[in-house]
Order: sequence, then structure tokens, then C-alpha cells
Amino acid sequence: MSYIEFKGISKFYGENEVLKNMELSINKGELITLLGPSGCGKSTLLRCLSGLEEATKGTILLDGKDITHLEAAKRQMGMVFQKYSLFPNMTVKENIGFGLKVMKVDKKEIEEKTKKMIEIVGLEGKENQYPRQLSGGQQQRVALARAIITQPKVLLLDEPLSAIDALLRKKLQAQIRRIVKELGITTIFVTHDQDEAMVMSDRVYLFNNGKIEQFGTPVEMYTHPKTYFAARFMGNYNIVEGQDFNKLTNNNFKSKFIAIRPEVIEISTEKPSNEERQVVTFKTKVTDSISHGNVLRYTLEADNGMKLKGEVLFRSFRLYDIGQELYVTIEKKNCLEIDE
Repeated sequence: MSYIEFKGISKFYGENEVLKNMELSINKGELITLLGPSGCGKSTLLRCLSGLEEATKGTILLDGKDITHLEAAKRQMGMVFQKYSLFPNMTVKENIGFGLKVMKVDKKEIEEKTKKMIEIVGLEGKENQYPRQLSGGQQQRVALARAIITQPKVLLLDEPLSAIDALLRKKLQAQIRRIVKELGITTIFVTHDQDEAMVMSDRVYLFNNGKIEQFGTPVEMYTHPKTYFAARFMGNYNIVEGQDFNKLTNNNFKSKFIAIRPEVIEISTEKPSNEERQVVTFKTKVTDSISHGNVLRYTLEADNGMKLKGEVLFRSFRLYDIGQELYVTIEKKNCLEIDE
């Protein structure tokens, strides 16, 4: 049996159905990400689990127990939100130990657990500082420590890194994953950032308009999207009409759409010899180029007007000019057929 189960969960706000007969299961100790655009229902599902919202229909089970109508305070959930809501008049140590104090835990035990938690989240030397004296990343770690010190059954993280700069955000992603996996806490992470979901997750549930579009491991989600929406959201795929692609490449793919990742597109100035490879090859010209760190992204237009984004490592001796004619080669196994 799964540790957390959502069975037929629907949520209405008036006539607006935000969650639509949701079915989802999570194993004990997993780090699951709910991924999707704003308004897709991911945070609403999290709030239904925490007890901050009540599902209109359906059942929520935690470790085999029905908690659908259980009050939030009795669910033993640790929560960290986008706004950390630290107590400004309390030190780091006091903020972290607050939950234990409310639970009337012995002062000596609070002191011991707080000290250990400060070490786990790497805030040694900051114990007596106040939130206003901390950076955004340090405040985030205080909020995380405060949520997990009470040993919750489930840790809920609702876009806790969205207000942090990109470089620190990547560092904190790795730290959060390390901490929750070391402690064995079942964790649900909500984000709209597919790169963050790839880094953080054991499994990803992709939401679209109140439904689960697809779920799987990060690698499965990235390499094998099953729908048009999943391909667009997860991998920045090129998605072209199957019929047009067949005419251009003289192939007979059966699906309505063909999805191709930018990084699998090979480009060259001369037509390659492909006798030993199962590939498609056709001529294009460069219409645009944009640098993304160590990657150059080219916009390539074929004779029939079809445009593809192709990515290559940023090497000075492999730069191509706008208007330059190039051959595109794609292995057939990387031409994913999508019907929806």
C-alpha cells in the first residue's frame, strides 16, 4: 500500500473545478514534485493534503488512515511556503525550536534537537541572529529546519525557492534533497520550474488544468513525453506536424505530431554520409541564434518553412552565420511520435 493516496479528489471554488477526479499515490520516503503552470491545481492539492483546504469530493489516505476531514493540526505535516513567515522577534534557535515548545517538549530536549537541526541545515554560528540579519537562503533553511524538527509524517514545500536568485537556488535544491533523503522524510515539492523538478525529484507529477498529464521519473518525463503538453513543458521540444515532417524527410511516421529535442539535432555544412545509421537528413538555413550559457541555440528553417531549434555547445570554431545553409541530421529514435 502507498503511504499517501489521493482517491478521486475534486475541488470546486463555486463552479470552478480546480482539481478533477485526481488519482495519485506516493511511497514512504519518496521526494515527489508536483509540476505545472500557475493555476493548474498543484498547490490546491497540497493544501487539501495539509488540511488548509477541504476536498469537495474524494478521499485522502495517510499510512492507511482516512484523513480527508481531519483537522490540520492533527495531520502531523511540516510545511514551508513561498513566504517563510519566520517570527521576526525570535532568534534562529527560537524559530527552529518553536514547534517543539508548542508541543511542550522538555527544554533540555528542545535544546539538543535544535542544536542538531542547526548543524543539519548548516547554520552554525547563526543561532542567536534574527531573521532580518539573515540572507534569503539562510531564512529558507531556518524555515526548513522549523518544519522538520517536529518529525512530521510528511514535509510539504510550496515553491519555497521562487524568490531566491538562480545561483543560490541551485545550491539550495541540492541541500534540500540531501537533507530530506538523509532523514527519510516523505516530501512533496511544488514548483512550476521543470529544471527544478528534474534536480529535486524521485518522481514528477505533471499537472495540466486540474488533471495529471503524465508522471514518472525525471528521466522518463524528459525523454518520453506522452502528450503535446508534456513535450512542450518538460523538454522544450520542437513539435512539428507529422504530415509535413514526412513530406520533408520522405518518411512514414504515423502520428499527428513529431517531437524532437533541440540537443539531438546534428548540424553540418556538408551533407553527411549516413549509410550505417537510421536517420533523417534535410537542408536548412540559419535564421537566428541565441546563446544560453555554454550552449548556442540556432533557429533552422527548412525548404518547406518548417522551423526547428537546434542546440550545440558554444565553441568558437563551430559558429554559424545567419543565412548560412546547413544540413540537419536526426536519428529516427529521437523523432518521438505524439498523437494528442
